[in-house]
Amino acid sequence: MSAFIGVDVGTGSARAGVFDRAGTLLGSAKRPIRIWQEDGGIVEQSSDDIWQAVVDSVREAMDKAGAAPDDIKGLGFDATCSLVVVDKGGKPLPVGPSGDPARNVIVWMDHRAMAQTARINATGHPVLRYIGGAISPEMETPKLLWLKENKPEVFAAAGDFFDLADFLSWRATGSRERSVCTVTCKWTYLAHEARWDPDYFQTIGLGELVEDDFARIGASIVDIAAPLGSGLTEAAAAELGLVVGTPVGAPLIDAHAGAIGTLGGSGPNGAADPAGQLSLIMGTSSCAMALTREAAFVDGVWGPYYGALLPGYWLLEGGQSAYGAALDYLVAMHPAFPAVSKAAAEAGRPVLDYLETRAVEMAGSPEDAARLASDIHIVPEFLGNRSPEADPKATAVLAGLTLDSGTDGLVRLFVAGLCGLCYGTRQIVAAKRERGVDLGTIVVSGGAARSALLRRILADATGLKVALPVTGEPVLLGGAMLGAVASGAQPSLKDAAAAMCRVGDVIAPAHGAMADFHAAKYEAFRVLQTSERQVRAMMARVDAAPH
Repeated sequence: MSAFIGVDVGTGSARAGVFDRAGTLLGSAKRPIRIWQEDGGIVEQSSDDIWQAVVDSVREAMDKAGAAPDDIKGLGFDATCSLVVVDKGGKPLPVGPSGDPARNVIVWMDHRAMAQTARINATGHPVLRYIGGAISPEMETPKLLWLKENKPEVFAAAGDFFDLADFLSWRATGSRERSVCTVTCKWTYLAHEARWDPDYFQTIGLGELVEDDFARIGASIVDIAAPLGSGLTEAAAAELGLVVGTPVGAPLIDAHAGAIGTLGGSGPNGAADPAGQLSLIMGTSSCAMALTREAAFVDGVWGPYYGALLPGYWLLEGGQSAYGAALDYLVAMHPAFPAVSKAAAEAGRPVLDYLETRAVEMAGSPEDAARLASDIHIVPEFLGNRSPEADPKATAVLAGLTLDSGTDGLVRLFVAGLCGLCYGTRQIVAAKRERGVDLGTIVVSGGAARSALLRRILADATGLKVALPVTGEPVLLGGAMLGAVASGAQPSLKDAAAAMCRVGDVIAPAHGAMADFHAAKYEAFRVLQTSERQVRAMMARVDAAPH
């Protein structure tokens, strides 16, 4: 048997999947990851915890797949764009007020560096043009600047600052090479010019990183899926239960692995053109990725990034900072949530699945379910607006709420939340279209993608077809594709997509009355969104006035 392993490290768990050459999942496993959250926007993890979760997941996935170590011909890692800090010997260093060296990861969603983010953006440096015009606190240079200013002894002692995906590859192979995906999308590497910009780092106050040819953040940048080092080291192979030297492909950010595992997949008419698709990866947050053949600059949408997803293409990366997290938080606010949670548990079903079934029953069909939210309007920006406004201070708005505390009221709130999330995606699509990015299909992945109701509302709300990959684990498949290319089993990622990715169910958008309904709801969404900005600005003026 020839098989490949994809390892995915998300915000709350590490997962591993074993796939055959055709992209069929043979076995998978999952382990939770510990997370620390504190006031001030602090969110931290442990790289040792994460690696142990990876090891345990890989071993269990191998057992479930019935695969022997020498069956595995290659593997690849993907992970959240979290910052890992280790000393010159590779040992973890503390990154926060706790002083605990085990807590050496600043998680992507950590917002401690808001002031640093604002100062960086105020420079107006030309590098920012390639990240949608403004850097985000989710990216790495604001976090590094915070670390230098608040933990100078840790900053000075650090031997390497890794994106989490690059850390995992380093832990597996010993190679300090960085992936063009991670450093271009989150660290301001200019892939289209194959260089870092020293002036940017000196301007924002991180001139030390220029030393030794940027050794601490990446002196050597390699293409996605390029084989790293000599493959698995003896130590890593022993931990993972694999063969020494097994090829490891240069890694991906987790959402990008989902895009690799969906774009360009085969359907009834052969492999699709990835430039006509939007890959929407729905997890705790969402990422909306589109490929173009020429650079397209869209304000508030990250990129354009050259070669950061597929060689020869430019990547535009939009997204919503809170997606699954927003929906979970929203439904938990309702008075009926405890009763519904109990009923769902008794039925052996997740709460959101239970609510979806009730919504379809109440409406009579998935096509009509959106009308349950006629009177409730939600802008679910609980963690700011990632794009197209690049406004991390944006907040959520809920309108149309009453004292209804029953189950039906929770169902209506749930559907309104789905609509609000889909209108956020519609806004990103509109911003890309304004800059000439032509899209025909959204290819969905992530946990929420299995919701037929969400896919129906998404199609109707955006006016685009919505396609669901055959595999239920496109993010893991994207990781496995890295191993397939690194091993030589596939000549390129585009070839791997054609061979290993397949598109299944496709939903076409509704027209007529339902399209008009969503147009009205979207207009309400925009009115509320604009009002939130106006109210926030008004209160900021009051707060800034002399007391």
